[in-house]
Amino acid sequence: MAVAVALVNTLTPGERRGRPYRIPEGEARRAAVAEALRMRREITEEEADELERYAARLRQVFDAVAAGDLDRAAGRLNRLLRDTEARPHLDRHDGEPWHLHFHGTGGTLGGDWAASCATGLAIVLGSELHDRLGVCTAGRCDRVYVDVSRNGTRRYCSTACQNRVKTAAFRDRGLIKER
Repeated sequence: MAVAVALVNTLTPGERRGRPYRIPEGEARRAAVAEALRMRREITEEEADELERYAARLRQVFDAVAAGDLDRAAGRLNRLLRDTEARPHLDRHDGEPWHLHFHGTGGTLGGDWAASCATGLAIVLGSELHDRLGVCTAGRCDRVYVDVSRNGTRRYCSTACQNRVKTAAFRDRGLIKER
């Protein structure tokens, strides 16, 4: 799920922490994708393009949940699961023990990661924890998050956005003086 959040927040335009957010370009975009995927190898332009398209589709799921439209979110996820041919299977590689993957049969980097991200989101959406998927409620920020807190009350994508909102509220009440 962290990868889904990282891909959406890296590869979809909008606002971030009170400022416009633009998708990085060229080498910066490829490096950002590698970081989101926690990969040590170089990402090609074609792979970054494919992942950007999938990130836009994953964002639609977060947006639908934030709008309270679980039917639309489920429909988007079902299409993504079908399009990526997501299927569970056990795999062992790189000296790691057996672990579960959800890659499709297409074998592209973007498709494989999108299948795994969609499966993770589907597991959450299909449970009582569906409200843990969110879009930041801070003004001028539309970055997504998955709430993994114990009490499930997260409303912001980051501590920076939470602090921005709290500071503005204090300022509005006259508790913080403008410099």
